[in-house]
Amino acid sequence: MYHNIMLAVDGSASSKRAIEEALRIAALAHAKVHAVYVVDKSALFNYGGYCDPQALLDALRGDGRSALGQVHAALVAAGVQGDEEIIETDNLSDDVATCLQRHSERLGADLVVMGTHGRRGVPRLVLGSVSERFLRFSTCPVMLVRAEAETEAERPA
Repeated sequence: MYHNIMLAVDGSASSKRAIEEALRIAALAHAKVHAVYVVDKSALFNYGGYCDPQALLDALRGDGRSALGQVHAALVAAGVQGDEEIIETDNLSDDVATCLQRHSERLGADLVVMGTHGRRGVPRLVLGSVSERFLRFSTCPVMLVRAEAETEAERPA
């Protein structure tokens, strides 16, 4: 059974559904939820000449505090033990998926729960997929949660 569940959040709709699923599992298993939000510092280099890097970093951390505040409220409401933490990529060559993997190993996570946008085709090629990359090299079970099921009419051709 699961004892340590790492919940990766980013404030998206799929992330909010992942919170619900992680809390359900944690309540059933009497597990602790470790919620994390990753600040990707590579954005600082992408916009370095256009804005103040410290202001951008503060804004990214503010987004993280907001997303983790939602997790904290959900943990309290569900009566589930847990904590929240903002983690940051180490350097330019580090990415969000690698940062999450490193953190899940440090925590000794039995399960990682995270949202996925479920993009396919060109959008996935252009935007990439943190969840897919994480899933490929994760050393523990991973639960991917979509925002909502698409109807046939909403699916790309």
